Amino acid sequence: MATFSFKDGTAAVVSPDQLQQYEDWPSAFHDCCKDHRFYEIIEKTLANDFEYQYLILRDLTGRMRGIQPFFFVQQNLVEGIPGGPRRLVDSIRKKFPRFLTMRVLMVGCAAGEGHLGALSPADSIWIAEALHECLPQIARAAKASLVVLKDFPSKYRDTLAGFSRNGFTRVPSMPMTRLALNFRDFDDYLAHLSYGTRKSLRRKFRKTERAAKIELEIVSDITPHLDEVYPLYLAVHERSPMKFEKLTKEYLSKLSQLMPERVRFFIWRLDRRIIAFSICMVHDGTIYDEYLGLDYSVALDLHLYFYTLRDILRWAIENRLTFYCSSPLNYDPKLHLGCDLAPLDLYVRHTQPLLNPIFRRVVRLLEPTRHDPVLPKFSNAAELYE
Repeated sequence: MATFSFKDGTAAVVSPDQLQQYEDWPSAFHDCCKDHRFYEIIEKTLANDFEYQYLILRDLTGRMRGIQPFFFVQQNLVEGIPGGPRRLVDSIRKKFPRFLTMRVLMVGCAAGEGHLGALSPADSIWIAEALHECLPQIARAAKASLVVLKDFPSKYRDTLAGFSRNGFTRVPSMPMTRLALNFRDFDDYLAHLSYGTRKSLRRKFRKTERAAKIELEIVSDITPHLDEVYPLYLAVHERSPMKFEKLTKEYLSKLSQLMPERVRFFIWRLDRRIIAFSICMVHDGTIYDEYLGLDYSVALDLHLYFYTLRDILRWAIENRLTFYCSSPLNYDPKLHLGCDLAPLDLYVRHTQPLLNPIFRRVVRLLEPTRHDPVLPKFSNAAELYE
């Protein structure tokens, strides 16, 4: 067990197996949708060349104040960057294959937004200051070139202000989107959309219902259907311009087994054949629409993206949930569907002090939101950069 000291305490690096000896671990992230169980699921089921580890953070009296997940990964820094900049990098990589690919220490969750692992909400600022001091030490010891706090919601900006003031650069990550569900029913929701969007959606729904009789089933255990749904997930994943984590069948099964009260799998069938499914999580009045799987032999003709979203929103409104949140990307339909952006931030630092001032400029050019033409059209787009 490697231990690193800083002025207010110590940080011990432990493996997932060693973590199990700490009785306080279930207290970390207890107020988050993706609590400690979720981190254990991704450790066991999402390889992706991630090296999962944890920091046990103690103050000078020896009291444990937090448990912070982190991981190492070889990261392509231009993943999802389009056009000329990407072509330039690709040409350089013909001679230097590892150009702008670095070993990165990432703090947060490999399959979702990041959170601070304070054991008490009152300790969040202490945890942030501790991480600011010890992370560069840990990264250099592990021969990582970058330290990244990955996808932290904007609510942490005040708590993490010490990072952006001292060595780290804060840039926007691809944001989630959010829709307040203050509607009587789905028709009331449609009434709040623009005339053109409302007319287009109703036309799509009528066309789908004339062409096919689709049946919906909602389950908390996807295991019996894994062989049918997993290829649908892969079909959507492979079309995505930006890829980070890749789900496995084991991940879906473990979600069912370990978090049944939070996970909801929406399954759509046509003539008994599954043609779409969605992985959602429900917590504290919010439904999180995480991943979608589609059968592209019928998905476009049947407008399945909009059809499946309609059914999820109907269910959420009927169950009196207050918010619908969806994962990043695919922003154009979400703009027209009345969603707002839910900003996520990256805090980035090069481990070499002499290179960090140069890298600060580079990372602002590489940050992904600069290259999405739809994001500036959202009414709260300015929040990405505040």
